[in-house]
Amino acid sequence: MRHFLSLKEAQNLPAWRRPVALLVLMAAGLPFAHSTWMALLNNFVIEVADFDGADIGWLQSVREIPGLAAIGVMGLLVFIREQRLGALMLMVSGLATAVTAWFPSFEGLLTTTILSSLGFHYYETVNQSLQLQWIDKAKAPRTIGWIVAAGSASSLIVYVLLVVFWKTLGLSFNFVYMTGGMTAFILAVIGFLAYPQFKSHTMQHTRLILRRRYWLYYALQFMAGARRQIFIVFAAFMMVERFGFTVDEVTALFLINFTANMVFAPLMGGFVQRFGERRALLVEYGGLMLVFLAYGGIYLFGWGAMIAAGLYIIDHLFFALAFARKTYFQKIADPADIAPTAAVAFSINHIAAVVLPALLGYMWLWSPLAVFITAVGMAAVSLSLSLMIPRHPAPGRETIFAKGAV
Repeated sequence: MRHFLSLKEAQNLPAWRRPVALLVLMAAGLPFAHSTWMALLNNFVIEVADFDGADIGWLQSVREIPGLAAIGVMGLLVFIREQRLGALMLMVSGLATAVTAWFPSFEGLLTTTILSSLGFHYYETVNQSLQLQWIDKAKAPRTIGWIVAAGSASSLIVYVLLVVFWKTLGLSFNFVYMTGGMTAFILAVIGFLAYPQFKSHTMQHTRLILRRRYWLYYALQFMAGARRQIFIVFAAFMMVERFGFTVDEVTALFLINFTANMVFAPLMGGFVQRFGERRALLVEYGGLMLVFLAYGGIYLFGWGAMIAAGLYIIDHLFFALAFARKTYFQKIADPADIAPTAAVAFSINHIAAVVLPALLGYMWLWSPLAVFITAVGMAAVSLSLSLMIPRHPAPGRETIFAKGAV
């Protein structure tokens, strides 16, 4: 018989079986599938599947469809608790990643990608909800920073192994996809079986909820989905298409990125906790405008691979501040709204993510410079939205326009 423990009772468990430990375990498990898929993707689709810019754009658009459908989580929560659903979705993502190299055609990659993405996005929807329910508001920025660092550590392991052994052992795409996917699957099984069920302080709504007072959070999520695609799809694709980076070279970039994230994510958590979500997001989006302008300079002025690689690393570092959106919502939300709003926000985040890769993929064929100039405009919109966050957000003080907001 499964045990159901309140968050207060869970503090009597050994540290490794507490709710935050489960969040860390799952955060560490996901990158073994997701980071493996990302590290190999651009080389796999170019060297094996013979993709061009339009093909990769379509693949990435299809990959985001499950994110757009994240509101489907609410229907599943009628039948299964969030904690269990998260573990099951991580298993799905791991298995789909494991068999990716078995289907090297455009249609085959669309199929494995959408299955892997379904697991990834539904897991992430539940994961974000559980973080905000299980972690105390006062400790949330630092704790989430450490959870991000745990995920970065797993990615670091994946990338170190790829950099060291890809050429020396002559690893195949199939072997690496199988190893990464099955590692994620096994860790998800441990998370499913080794932990009791934890009861949150507040019973979550299991119906779709849209509240007018959350409009700024929804807008920030929408723009974040647009920004993410520039980095995930086109910045990485540029490194292979324009500069001919090999698997181990692309992985070395990822390795640097996640090493930096391990160090900076907890520090960024401290920054958000001390200076607030508004300043953190202003730093993120102001920096991104400069990075996207510099990406354009690569095509305008012919800058070389080293500058491109440096920009890629700086671009990724700004993701360490992205969880400021989570803690902003945590401060303004009705506690019972966290699960349904996480699902709604995740779907909103993926509206742009579904549409933009395919559209920008065709723009890329015409002018990569135009893609990055478009990204500058996206970052500027996000910067403007961030200026509307009050210094001390709370229910009733969701934006600077609310009475009494400062």
